[in-house]
Amino acid sequence: MLKKNIPVLLLILPFCALAQQEQMYTQFALNKLPWNPGYAGSFASPTLTAVFRKQWTGIDGAPDAQLVSYHQPTYNNQLGIGGSISRQSIGISNSLTLDMVFAYKIRMKRGILGVGMQASVRNFRQNWSDPRIYAIDQNDLSIPVEPGSKFMPNFGTGLYYTAYKDKWYAGISLPRMIRNNIDFSEFGNVFSREVHQVNAMGGFSSRVNDEMTVTTQALFRYAVGAPFDVELNSSVLLRKKFAGGLTYRAGGNTKGAGESVDVLLGMQVNANLFFCVSYDIGISRLRKASNGTIELTARWWFSPPDDVDSGKIDSGRPF
Repeated sequence: MLKKNIPVLLLILPFCALAQQEQMYTQFALNKLPWNPGYAGSFASPTLTAVFRKQWTGIDGAPDAQLVSYHQPTYNNQLGIGGSISRQSIGISNSLTLDMVFAYKIRMKRGILGVGMQASVRNFRQNWSDPRIYAIDQNDLSIPVEPGSKFMPNFGTGLYYTAYKDKWYAGISLPRMIRNNIDFSEFGNVFSREVHQVNAMGGFSSRVNDEMTVTTQALFRYAVGAPFDVELNSSVLLRKKFAGGLTYRAGGNTKGAGESVDVLLGMQVNANLFFCVSYDIGISRLRKASNGTIELTARWWFSPPDDVDSGKIDSGRPF
């Protein structure tokens, strides 16, 4: 049954990508830069992060993504700079995005406010010659017959606040301010555009004792014309080395039950390297066709402070 519906899925999935305009990542707590340019330079060390995500395994044409990001503080911690390159694939659609970010740090009485700007260019491609799809009406001129590609520049902004001693943070961002046309049809009206999306995140951390730290975080996403998305994560760091957590992602078609419950396990391998793996357990009807989602993240601190567990929340807690 699933094989019979592959051509339909390949066409529907790109439209799902419009609702999921910005790639979702289960390990958002390790990967804040793509969500908010104001985060750039928030950690004392230059930081390199790599992410691999395979979503809805077992479904042909399901989303997968890879990302590499880098950021660091500079000019006596007054500025943060960074960037990322990411690849996304879903159905017959592929995109390659380059983001450059800049954040100005404003020192306040109880914390630091990062005011970020983001410039990006995205190459969006659709392969309408994919042999797995076919047009019922071969004379419909609105359906492209050859692969299409276009480049789309964009700009974004964000605010990211980190408290000095209270161990909490909050941020809000608008990553894509230009509503680019992503329609490849050469005839008729434009049906597909990028939409405005607002991301908001926040979290707080508490030390239970010298051996255990508990951190709770949330990510809220709203894209115009799509349902409101919420991800809630709670994690535990043991002995500053071993980490485990659970994430609940709302949404899906379960009448309020949510889209998935995600399990995360991580380890601070040494002072520089942290590695984490997560598995999303679907609770929507899509679970009948999917084997879940796998995500891997590796983060490298080039020059971590001697005591990475002191100071603000982002000074060394993996989540």
